[in-house]
Amino acid sequence: MQSMAGFSQDARSRIRGVFCDIDDTLTTEGRLTAGAYSALEKLHDAGFLVVPITGRPAGWCDHIARMWPVDGVVGENGALYFRYDHGKRRMHRRFVDDDVARAAKRARLTAIRDRILEAVPGCAVASDQHYRETDLAIDHCEDVQKLSVKAIDMIVGLMRASGLTAKVSSIHVNGWFGHYDKLSMTQLLMSECFNTELDEHADEFVFVGDSPNDAPMFAYFPHAVGVANIRAFAGRIESEPAYVTEAANGAGFCQVVDFLLAGQHASETPEDVKNAKV
Repeated sequence: MQSMAGFSQDARSRIRGVFCDIDDTLTTEGRLTAGAYSALEKLHDAGFLVVPITGRPAGWCDHIARMWPVDGVVGENGALYFRYDHGKRRMHRRFVDDDVARAAKRARLTAIRDRILEAVPGCAVASDQHYRETDLAIDHCEDVQKLSVKAIDMIVGLMRASGLTAKVSSIHVNGWFGHYDKLSMTQLLMSECFNTELDEHADEFVFVGDSPNDAPMFAYFPHAVGVANIRAFAGRIESEPAYVTEAANGAGFCQVVDFLLAGQHASETPEDVKNAKV
């Protein structure tokens, strides 16, 4: 990972959108600061496409899509995207699985949840589990005392032994049936809503994240950025971002936004991507 100084002006001038994780990327010590929210708003107002890419639940994503200065949100580690049309006052919800399949998978997660809670002392079901449609979230430090790396690895192992895909975020271990991830749903959102095939335009977007469940995004986007707290996962993340900020958490995200806005000299504005047919 290199500093943002290595991000060339030529590359910066072509950026038209920003994807970002939420927990410990936008937030700081569990709170969304005024500075980080303002940075989102400044990006959006400058014409950049802005989409949070998070492990947080569908219930939260409904709120985010409606009320934040964003163009959509990918949630539950790629199980869904929501996009709110303010003109038509209509929410567009897109899931990997239909209602019947989601209900069947949720029923199977109950036994897996109980095995994990029994086997790993100190962990708990995440407090936002009630608002989830597709996955099981086990808390390893948000509302419980921080678990050891060994305990987190045990949770991952139990999930995978039960047939789940398991990913570690900065606060939870998430497990789900299926092989989707943050990247696959981001690609679908861009194709369906913004007439953009990311395989052809990945260098026109920045992704900002902080933890192992962001690895597919870090590997895919040549201009991926990690906020400084990503260093806590050294040796435990499959793919690292190209760049890293000096500041951690929301302050690091603000640094990325200031950097992009300062370099906005492209002849075509980022607003062009929003004018594509929805």
